Amino acid sequence: MKLPSSIIFYFLIISFQLYAQKSPIVSSSLVFPLQGKHVHASSLVVLPNGDKLIVWFEGNGERTSDDVKLMGARLEKGKSKWSEPFLMADTPNIPDCNPVLFLNKKNQLFLVWIAVQANRWEQSILRFRTSSNYLNLGPPVWEWQDNILLKPNDSFAVEVEKKLKGLPELPAGWAGYAPKYDEMIIESSKDPVKRSFGWMTRIKPLILDNGKVILPLYSDGYNMSIMAISADHGESWKPSKPLVGRGPIQPALALKKNGNVIALMRDSGDEPSRVQRSESTDGGETWTAATKTAIPNTASLELLTLKDGRWIFVGNDVEDGRYRLGLYVSKDEGETWKHSFYVENDSTRKMSFSYPSLTQTMNGNVLVSYSFHPTKDLKSIKVVEIEPSLLK
Repeated sequence: MKLPSSIIFYFLIISFQLYAQKSPIVSSSLVFPLQGKHVHASSLVVLPNGDKLIVWFEGNGERTSDDVKLMGARLEKGKSKWSEPFLMADTPNIPDCNPVLFLNKKNQLFLVWIAVQANRWEQSILRFRTSSNYLNLGPPVWEWQDNILLKPNDSFAVEVEKKLKGLPELPAGWAGYAPKYDEMIIESSKDPVKRSFGWMTRIKPLILDNGKVILPLYSDGYNMSIMAISADHGESWKPSKPLVGRGPIQPALALKKNGNVIALMRDSGDEPSRVQRSESTDGGETWTAATKTAIPNTASLELLTLKDGRWIFVGNDVEDGRYRLGLYVSKDEGETWKHSFYVENDSTRKMSFSYPSLTQTMNGNVLVSYSFHPTKDLKSIKVVEIEPSLLK
């Protein structure tokens, strides 16, 4: 059957519009040339003068090499090339990893990270630096440095047991001569030493209008998460109740209009690997047991509330690697997500893109930085600028 010419013309117009649709990517660049050292886990912040400041860790091996340190670079407002990298922090003879940069409500700059004691993730120590003198070229002038020491009490163990026992039965991971995974975690949660160490940074905090800081943390020892909460702009910290589940780690946070806080997390639990979700109704103090969403996930993700009210997240939406970074958009505060476009998508499945950091600039554009590893021997940090009005 021959189609009417009007219908053919309609489809031609639609096809042309789709073909001509502008890409949401405004620009992309490497912070520094590809190099042989391991570089990973960037965090990006826009400073009050419009400069961008970025940090990552760099060395010969995340836990195995003690030369791992935090490096940074600055992109001056109006320029297109990042500065030469400079040192941000280095704990002598101990690997420094997973840095997070943020400004509190007083515009004080925080750098929070982990020093990996004894080369074991579960022995990591939280460290932080602050600066009010960070607008000049080069690294910030650090005015204070200390550790963040958390002391979860016995309610930690009560919460872990209650939430794990409320989850569906997990038949995998145990045998007649070995205890169940859940029971091992419940027993470990009763140890005041284990629950006081090993909490690690990865994602920027959620900062409320009243200055409250909710810094998401996770533990490879417990394979779950917790929040470090400060009611005084980062002067002092206390732990939340644990965010319990089977592998919900590296939380990314967003605030709903009703005051609830949503956490989306990397799945480090049983298959299938999916983005995990939890919700807090009391400002991050307590959390629902984490559940899996329908979105595939194999590595860290990041979440951002746009100025127009939409939520976006970027993550590895695959089950078998880090060769793709997808960006998703939600118009209903994370109840449903629609895929928008791929920030990266390697058809050979040999390249690696992971650990994104998201922020929005003064002009409204979105910046996403992430680990860019085209081969095992060549690595950098990449920054992509996105026009949010063009997100489908």
